[in-house]
Amino acid sequence: MDNNMNPSNGGQNFQQPYNQPYNQGYPHPNPANYVPPEYKPISVWGYLGYEILFSIPLVGFIMMLVLAFAPQNVNVKNFARSFLLWILLASLFAVIVVVIITAVTGVGIMGLIGAYNEAVSSSQMYY
Repeated sequence: MDNNMNPSNGGQNFQQPYNQPYNQGYPHPNPANYVPPEYKPISVWGYLGYEILFSIPLVGFIMMLVLAFAPQNVNVKNFARSFLLWILLASLFAVIVVVIITAVTGVGIMGLIGAYNEAVSSSQMYY
């Protein structure tokens, strides 16, 4: 039997070959957990900051467009695109609801607002 074979581990050889360098514990230029900058994850606070930034009425929409198409980080780009898609879907849903209300009632949205204002002004409110 070979000296390198151990019967207790099924005869496997765990001795390091001579042609492989010994790992001395110094950092390698490309460690296993290295993440390129374009794939760096965003922290929870980063996501919260971007949501607050995108919620600012005009500046947020402009920044959303810029970050959806310009940045190097893929995670920021995808988050901005998803937020932009969410805004577009919510706007489309609002337009569909207004069209359905207009079709069912036969009154446009301005007519509904006028009717509401007339009803509020004609009622007597006591405080």
